[in-house]
Amino acid sequence: MTAISANLGFPRIGVKRELKQAIEQCWAGMINEQELKRTAAELRQKRWKLQRDHGISHIPSNDFSLYDHVLDTAVMVGAVPPRYGWQGGTISLSAYFAMARGTSDVTAMELTKWFDTNYHYLVPEFHTGQTFCLASTKPIDEFKEALALGILTRPVILGPVSFLLLGKSVDGVFSLGQSLCRILPVYESVISRLAGAGAEWIQIDEPVLTLDLSQEVLAAFPDVYARLHRAAASARICLASYFNSLEDTLSMVCQLPVQALHIDLVRAPEQIDQLLHSVPETMCLSLGIIDGRNIWRTDLDTALAILERVKDTLSSRDIMVAPSCSLIHCPVDLAEESNMDDETKGWLAFAVQKLDEISVLTKALNEGRESVKEALLESKRWVENRRQSPRIHQPAVQSRIAAINDSMLRRKSAYSVRRELQRTSLRLPALPTTTIGSFPQTAEVRTMRAAVRKGETTNEQYSVFLKKTIFEAIRFQEEIGLDVLVHGEAERNDMVEYFGEQLNGFMSTQNGWVQSYGTRCVKPPIIFGDIYRLSAMTVDWIKYAQSLTDKPVKGMLTGPVTILQWSFVRDDKPRQNIAFQLALALRDEVADLEAAGVKVIQIDEPALREGLPLRRKQWPAYLEWAVNAFKLVSSGVRDDTHIHTHMCYSNFNDIIDSIAALDADVISIEASRSNMELLKAFAQFQYPNEIGPGVYDIHSPRVPSVEEICSHLYNALAVLDSSQIWVNPDCGLKTRGWPEARKSLENMVAATRLVRSAL
Repeated sequence: MTAISANLGFPRIGVKRELKQAIEQCWAGMINEQELKRTAAELRQKRWKLQRDHGISHIPSNDFSLYDHVLDTAVMVGAVPPRYGWQGGTISLSAYFAMARGTSDVTAMELTKWFDTNYHYLVPEFHTGQTFCLASTKPIDEFKEALALGILTRPVILGPVSFLLLGKSVDGVFSLGQSLCRILPVYESVISRLAGAGAEWIQIDEPVLTLDLSQEVLAAFPDVYARLHRAAASARICLASYFNSLEDTLSMVCQLPVQALHIDLVRAPEQIDQLLHSVPETMCLSLGIIDGRNIWRTDLDTALAILERVKDTLSSRDIMVAPSCSLIHCPVDLAEESNMDDETKGWLAFAVQKLDEISVLTKALNEGRESVKEALLESKRWVENRRQSPRIHQPAVQSRIAAINDSMLRRKSAYSVRRELQRTSLRLPALPTTTIGSFPQTAEVRTMRAAVRKGETTNEQYSVFLKKTIFEAIRFQEEIGLDVLVHGEAERNDMVEYFGEQLNGFMSTQNGWVQSYGTRCVKPPIIFGDIYRLSAMTVDWIKYAQSLTDKPVKGMLTGPVTILQWSFVRDDKPRQNIAFQLALALRDEVADLEAAGVKVIQIDEPALREGLPLRRKQWPAYLEWAVNAFKLVSSGVRDDTHIHTHMCYSNFNDIIDSIAALDADVISIEASRSNMELLKAFAQFQYPNEIGPGVYDIHSPRVPSVEEICSHLYNALAVLDSSQIWVNPDCGLKTRGWPEARKSLENMVAATRLVRSAL
């Protein structure tokens, strides 16, 4: 038996976000497409060489993308929606980015979450009679590019079943069987060309294998992989699943004609027993033993014990040592964290360090524990240091968790009572207008924040600047006629990181960037210990904004489940416990906002659905504690205090009862890219509270017309009562520029006035 070090994917953005900067410079016309492509090629080459130098044998290619790997797959198979005007041939870079972002003339493709992660992918669109053709040779081109450097890579392709199931039919009933018949020739061509170019292994990702699948879907796999196996000829296929256990799909998967199977032993370690008794002798195992989604140093002793057990059981065949999934969900390199103290730094491993962990475990299997003795001792020392650190455990926090009772999870009165009190208090017009919270984070704002961080500007100067920015934001909103205002969040670097910087139990990074979508990168804070609030976090800024206007200004908070989901969370406590710690800290903030006279408080939970377990049988337990965490934050206020929440890019149909159980007075949701499709779930459920369906897409640079927004509002009015509807954008405006944000909001208010007059 030989152990092989393998990786499934590596961060694309660059250690200093070089890819983001180059793409945005190209969009702004500062560099041309050739310069962008040159930067992308340099980044790819650095990634391949780095992985080689850190001891990885199976190095992925085609895991790089200028925007999104699902969009790349749609381009590869020619699934380009007609509105982009593609007539065949090579798909231009401008058309590619139009699909991702939209233009002034066409809307972008829909964004949604990649399984239960905070990565967003572009949803493929299929229409009746959809045909496919090979429209991009990117997988082959990048394999050859690496080969020219002397690096034999393992090309990565999103599998055909997953690709089709991750898409949506835009005009008819979707037939998986018919679509597979049409798309498989393209996959066969790509795989055949890769084999012909010299690929020895081809990684095909089928993450849908970890979902609840119908018999129709399960029955499709054998024929699909028989065809792909024939196309691969001498090349071997590694079928990759991740994020969950294979469970009832395992027996079918073990009969597929593939030469290796990758499983996630971090998220689903329990599946190893069943796997060892099921995997055929002809199949190599790829063991995802290093956490590809979190940043904690691996307990190498524990991981090695599992690997040694597999080695003893499957002594006649090779095994691959790998991360649980692609490392795109991790920051690039811990070496960039020069400001982090040595103790906490010793607890962590970013993508580069995870490569080293893979190499150590592989060497231990091949040459024995003695060959990596020092690495094992260092791992043990840091794992024990973290476990025993007094910085982690706060008895007072745990006592407060134990004291939570049912009365803390209920508003004082039913929504029907609260609604009348709130209407009297706020006196808003029909179809009240507002925004989700953030306004554009201009270069001036970012420069000023960086100057404070570097000590080049004093806190007093920064405070004066922020007050000026808030003043301008309030005046702008009054000028265009918004009904409920926001302060714009100029003081916040990120909706999660901002709170992580102010709550005990968190630590922040300098360069811990992770791709969220396209060029949007976030720096998730790290939850390392018990959480509590040291002092008010938002009250002073909201009070100042409210002092500038007679109109209501919303208090803006990020909810406990979203902070949990969008942070790197500790792995030594149940997630429910951590969510409730966050909820108690935020409950204190809500109480302070209300005491300061704030009448509208928004608690954003865009990650509520994202956190759903991938198997439905686990949903009830999660939804119970997730809903209760929100209610723990929101339920201590007076009846006349308006509680809002915001959610985006979610299919609400199957959890609508849990959305209702939140008992928020108003929920705002993404709705424009789906043309208000999401509202059907609320209408069918007869959702009793108020809803703000997003009337324009903030992830696109295009400015919606008044007519377009009117159309969206009339679509909303077709399924909801006018007394239920609020008017707002899809999401916060942080990533947009002021010219487009200003014009879009002006059009939104103008459209609302037209519809009001018609009512």
